[in-house]
Amino acid sequence: MIQTVLFDLDGTIIDTNELIIQSFLHTFEGVTPEPVTREHIIPNMGRPLVEQMQYFTGRTEVEDLVQKYRAFNVGKHDDLVTEFPRVKETVAQLHAAGIKLGIVTSKVRLTSLMGLKLCGLSDYFQTIVSVDDVQKAKPDPEGIRKAMKELGSSPETTLMVGDSHYDIDAAHNAGVQSAGVAWSMKGIEYLKSYNPTYIIDDITELLPIVGVKG
Repeated sequence: MIQTVLFDLDGTIIDTNELIIQSFLHTFEGVTPEPVTREHIIPNMGRPLVEQMQYFTGRTEVEDLVQKYRAFNVGKHDDLVTEFPRVKETVAQLHAAGIKLGIVTSKVRLTSLMGLKLCGLSDYFQTIVSVDDVQKAKPDPEGIRKAMKELGSSPETTLMVGDSHYDIDAAHNAGVQSAGVAWSMKGIEYLKSYNPTYIIDDITELLPIVGVKG
């Protein structure tokens, strides 16, 4: 029986998709030999920021681009970020039922906390593991294992929920169940190809999975 649910943040419970795309477009304008488009960005969403900067530019040293991205991202954050439908109600029900809840994200702690606060979700999560808190980001299982340790949870009773293969592969690597969200910008067929335990079309479908009445 599932007693712990861990969530990815971007693209899973908080709709930061447009913020991320606009932040990349702003950062790469005039920087790359060929223009970076939305179609280039979307398949790579979910990777750590530094990796993406190196991938798109071919550069090893990208700290200037990271700072440019983060300045734009923070400045535009509250204008472009919303929660996905029924997230707050569902998370509140899971919390009220005694399910342990955590965040495992490849974004930095500052903007993770900003997003949770903006969407009224801060009080529901007992642990937040950001990219600042691990040596290796997803798909490495370090973040999931750290969250489980902080929550006193076991792999057998833990579910990881995410919108990308980084989340699903991290779940596989940590020995926990996984749920891919059908509202991922990458599409359902993409998620299915990584063999998640579940595909959910609506976040409320988590309730029966963990045995909570809606």
